[in-house]
Amino acid sequence: MRFHVKVYRVQSEVLVAVCDEAVYGRSYAEGELVLKADKKFFGRSTVGEEELQGMLMEATIANLIGEDAVAFGVKLGLIDPENVITVQGVPHAQMVRM
Repeated sequence: MRFHVKVYRVQSEVLVAVCDEAVYGRSYAEGELVLKADKKFFGRSTVGEEELQGMLMEATIANLIGEDAVAFGVKLGLIDPENVITVQGVPHAQMVRM
């Protein structure tokens, strides 16, 4: 499994943006919720699970879009399944470490 990923480093914060290939570059809207899997934000680099795990364990903030990305975050214990939202059936979750 491959994921589109981009890492942002600002001072002591590390934001990891992760997106499934299936939703990459697409937008979804449901009511007032809008979910954009923007190519610029999620980057063009792709990684596998092992590399992604290292990135997510270093992250202070993570933004995950898509079934596989969110499921991987749940598997690692970084995402509580009860805090996952869906927009037009596409799962989305965010994580912040304090």
